[in-house]
Amino acid sequence: MWNFLRMLVRRRTKKEIIINAESLETRVAIQEEGKLEDYFIERSSEDRIVGSIFKGRIQNLEDGLQAAFVDIGLKKNAFIHYWDMIPEDSARLEAEEGMDRRPAKRKKFNPGEMARQFPVGSDIIVQVTKGAIGTKGPRVTASLSVPGRYLVMMPGTTLKGVSKKIEEAKERERLKKVLARLPSPGGNGLIVRTAGAGARKVAFVRDVRALAELWRDVEIGMREKPSPCRLYQEPDLIERVVRDSLTEDIDRIVVDNRVEYDRIRNVVAKFSRRARSRIQLYEGDAPIFEHFDIERQLENAFSRKVWLKSGGYLILDETEALVAVDVNTGRHKGGSSQEESIVQVNLEAAEEVARQLRLRNIGGLVVIDFIDMKQKKHQSQVHRTLKDALRRDKARTNVLQMSQLGLMEMTRQRQEESVRSATYMNCPYCDGRGKVKSALSMSVDIQRRIAEVMRRRKATVEHPLPIKVTVNPSILDRLRTEDEAILVQMEEKFHGHMTFVANPNMHVEEFTIVNSQTGEELYSSVASPRAG
Repeated sequence: MWNFLRMLVRRRTKKEIIINAESLETRVAIQEEGKLEDYFIERSSEDRIVGSIFKGRIQNLEDGLQAAFVDIGLKKNAFIHYWDMIPEDSARLEAEEGMDRRPAKRKKFNPGEMARQFPVGSDIIVQVTKGAIGTKGPRVTASLSVPGRYLVMMPGTTLKGVSKKIEEAKERERLKKVLARLPSPGGNGLIVRTAGAGARKVAFVRDVRALAELWRDVEIGMREKPSPCRLYQEPDLIERVVRDSLTEDIDRIVVDNRVEYDRIRNVVAKFSRRARSRIQLYEGDAPIFEHFDIERQLENAFSRKVWLKSGGYLILDETEALVAVDVNTGRHKGGSSQEESIVQVNLEAAEEVARQLRLRNIGGLVVIDFIDMKQKKHQSQVHRTLKDALRRDKARTNVLQMSQLGLMEMTRQRQEESVRSATYMNCPYCDGRGKVKSALSMSVDIQRRIAEVMRRRKATVEHPLPIKVTVNPSILDRLRTEDEAILVQMEEKFHGHMTFVANPNMHVEEFTIVNSQTGEELYSSVASPRAG
């Protein structure tokens, strides 16, 4: 009965994967009923290292940090915690965190203890869990995992289990029996992925064979290749999406590139010939993301202000240390009371926050300032709604209860830079500040510099100093109108003769002062963003 009801729900929800494959960039969007729910981007010029397995060399051990630095052949050494250097311990910690949804207790290593087991210069096999972000090098672990279509192989452990996202008891029991009869490639552990729900035993057998073949190549590299070197690399974005996201509830995959269309069909045929019929080639005149209304949704999704259907809105500010989300009622007028209206906006905001974190690939610490609610039951309701909305997120999350100040803190696993960081660069005009000095502030700066120049040159009534000041047109407008009287007084006080000229090519924070007779430069400002 429950399976039948689930099938009805799936039929009502149309899900599709839209792929825009170009020479320099590949973009993938997952939509539900035309609404953008997941977004991924990958550039051909960028080397994606998350998921890659390396044979590295330990460079140094830091007992104070309880961590080591490993040379894996990249510009920056990789960082690894002591507790992540032993596969069995690392796998156990991951399992504990997965069950409790909170950090597991870490073992404290005594000074010199790790040096005996992993001396400097020795080799270690590690996998990248987080790419280099900003000034930080990649994060690695010795607890390896190699994903297939239906299974994840866990080298170095004997773990066998079923994904917690498969909740139906009968299906879990069936999968455990299938798993018990499967041969373990190289004696390694196996975990059934969510995509394994409903899959036949023959599909798992094929997956095990593919993983065993892949692992044999990795083991050969471990023995024969000198460190540092890469032993395994995750496939590109298109293959990963097909492998991880093409489940029974996906109605179709639409791609705008003939070569990628053929490749996807070949990849899909390895695990499901029936699924090949769901792969479609888009040959329309309009760009594929415009045809499916994704481009417009992306523009809205990556704005600082995100509107909610209720009329409320979110303000998202992404900083280096954390992401701040502010929830506002905006134009919302629903609800029979003020408290009910606030709860409605907060509930909708909680679901939208979860969606925005996925779309933007935001990680690290997130602080959400919901609209103040008086009743504890409403606070708990918003907390549950956010946690439920985050269940579809593949990244690990941890959400705390609302604080006394009305703030909800959460963390989201960060593997790579956010989409914003990868797609946008700081504005060369304002250097990412989002603001430039006002015309009033610039007028004050210019007057200050003019006074300094005139004092330094000791101009007199008999020998006035002729100067030409070149500024941005918007600043000149202020000087000629509101500040003209002040400038006339400065001419009389400091014995100078001033001429102002507009240069539209000048930065709004930039100006020069020259001797209008000799052409000598007396002062030249550099707009503050460019000074660095």
